[in-house]
Amino acid sequence: MDGDRERIPYEADALINQLCHYGADASFEPARRTLAHLLEHPTWPTEWILQAIPIAWNDWMFSGDDSFVREHYALLKARTLLALRTDNGLISTTTGLQTPEFLASINRTAPIRDIVDWPHTGGTGLAKGQGGEDDGYVYTDCNTVVNAWFYHALVLMEEMARHLGYSEDADIFKEASAKVKEVFDNQLYDPARGVYVDGLGTDHAALHANMFPLLFGLVPPERQEGVVAFIRSRGMACSVYGAQFLLDALYQAGEADYALSLLTSDSLRSWYNMLRVGSTLTLEAWDDSFKPNQDWNHAWGAAPGNILPFRLMGFQPLDPSCTRVRIHPQLASLKWARATIPTALGPVRIRVRSKASGSPVPSSPGSGSASAAPGASSSASAALGASGSASATPGASGSASATLNTRLRVRVHAPRTMTILLD
Repeated sequence: MDGDRERIPYEADALINQLCHYGADASFEPARRTLAHLLEHPTWPTEWILQAIPIAWNDWMFSGDDSFVREHYALLKARTLLALRTDNGLISTTTGLQTPEFLASINRTAPIRDIVDWPHTGGTGLAKGQGGEDDGYVYTDCNTVVNAWFYHALVLMEEMARHLGYSEDADIFKEASAKVKEVFDNQLYDPARGVYVDGLGTDHAALHANMFPLLFGLVPPERQEGVVAFIRSRGMACSVYGAQFLLDALYQAGEADYALSLLTSDSLRSWYNMLRVGSTLTLEAWDDSFKPNQDWNHAWGAAPGNILPFRLMGFQPLDPSCTRVRIHPQLASLKWARATIPTALGPVRIRVRSKASGSPVPSSPGSGSASAAPGASSSASAALGASGSASATPGASGSASATLNTRLRVRVHAPRTMTILLD
């Protein structure tokens, strides 16, 4: 739900809420039913039309059930927005491509519009000219943020199409995503400044035009340092919604120290500020000063609810139903952390300790975690080399442990049918 102002679901809220739900409960029906509604009753932002695809992909990966994707494949394919692709390979909502036929294919009657972040300058609830949350983004016909989401949707749809046996569609998605990446590499990147610009035809570079390409794998390794430096220079120049993807991008890039500093900040743009103003639920905006008409119960402000299990603790499904997962903890300055991650196969209990801390991780009640080596044996130990990675199949005890990069000691108690990559 979009808080208590509009009382309708939005795709952006649904995506963040889905991930938070998965971090606390292996129940897949709420997000699934929400997406089913949104496929029939989509909202207006371009990126949120595209976000139906990662929501569907998350449902498949975490639950292992492909029936939703199979049933709604045609609508999901339409929501890749391939129909809005221009001659340069990017999509545009402002170049006359939103025909009645296109709108009908995604169950819309009114055109969709690019959003980037919300609110915009002078938007609903703000004074005329009051700055919004898009870091001064300059909107063009082909916007970087929109096309980063387009690229991400194509990559996920290719994987789902191949799984379902739609090989011709998968090839189309693959070819289209390769063309988008080529434009990002050659036309949206400013080598003189080491940043991505907001779109074709502008030299303005906003935080959002850089954090989304970084998150979705559009930034080559040799460009990452400059892009990360720019992102750090902008601070939290985004909304609580944008913060989800900023933190995702930072952990993806290994910038755990900076990500943790944002998570634990007590500035005006922080989750601490939500407590300070007296809210018991996450707000729609960082503070009333950024959105005077905001509500105080908003799903899209809840990013830490999924960032902690899936980024800081580093639990990521690699195969549907979490039969194979990656656990890549990034504690930064924390001495220890523990989490229980619910999955379709059963709970996964993770305990991580910094070796420098010298103190054990407090046990969770009923965790029952024992030490076992990666592999089939029920008891052994593993000290990993420079690569800091190993494959672990929990043995009879259902546990595995390893030392990562000589810095972290990790213990995992997981279902015996789950293969774990610790790195």
